[in-house]
Amino acid sequence: MATYHSGELAVQQRAALTDQARFSLGGIGDSVPAVAAAFLAEQPMIVVGSTDRAGRVWATQLTGAPGFLRVPDPRTLVIDALPLPEDPLSAVMAQAGAEGPARIGMIAIEPATRRRMRMNGTAVRDGGGLRVDLDQVIANCPKYIQKRDHHTLPPSEEARAAGARTVTDGTELSAAQHRAVSTADTFFIATASDRGDADASHRGGNPGFVRVLSPTLLRWPDYVGNAMFLTLGNLMLNPAAGLVVPDWETGSTLQLTGTTRIVWDAEEIARVPGAQRLVEFSVEAVREISAASPLRWTAPGYSRFNPPVA
Repeated sequence: MATYHSGELAVQQRAALTDQARFSLGGIGDSVPAVAAAFLAEQPMIVVGSTDRAGRVWATQLTGAPGFLRVPDPRTLVIDALPLPEDPLSAVMAQAGAEGPARIGMIAIEPATRRRMRMNGTAVRDGGGLRVDLDQVIANCPKYIQKRDHHTLPPSEEARAAGARTVTDGTELSAAQHRAVSTADTFFIATASDRGDADASHRGGNPGFVRVLSPTLLRWPDYVGNAMFLTLGNLMLNPAAGLVVPDWETGSTLQLTGTTRIVWDAEEIARVPGAQRLVEFSVEAVREISAASPLRWTAPGYSRFNPPVA
């Protein structure tokens, strides 16, 4: 039977949403229904969150032809892909199992239909991919997902882009990265509890919903959701987090790791349309990888649920 941990319960209580959270608990299971397995088999992308060997939390995306996500049984997910060698989670995922299973959080998202599915569990290396024993399978609502269609680069173009791939590291956002984050309509966040159990989630809004307060400090609103508070609950126990901001047009990824602070101040929150709370993220490390994905996406159709941006 699904339960909430102490961090999730604490946020639910502070937000005065305990009753709604109790109802939402029915959306957390430990196995993949047949309809969800069929959904996963159609996807070309999944976002994964985990912790590197230095204890930093990162989020990344894995891609493959539809069918690269498989559910051989309801408690197991097979991902026929590994992070790029340049990815911050590459070493951990490559050695998963040899040095103990890796705790990972995952979210599969289909922007074209605004469907998404979260899963958490422990992963071991399985050939050229990962085999994940699932602990949580979570039904999510379609709010704040921007509608996009995609196509995959032809093999020759993909090979050419990969051959010209660049990696940029830093400890703060460059001017170009500042613009990318401040105009983003979507990012993904990875967190982990104080016991290391990982989770990956989606955040979306109109461009500008993420504010870049400085090259090392971001702030975004926490909008109305399902009251589970799986992300904020982890952050109550462990402030470490990782973000990945995809460039939908070029396939590049911007990955950030750092620490967070939940802002509960009513006056601060009231200045941000739609915000129920605010989250501040202090950047500690940045990695930008060009041509990280062979997927190319259309311009967005913004969600009708997105609050306006001040």
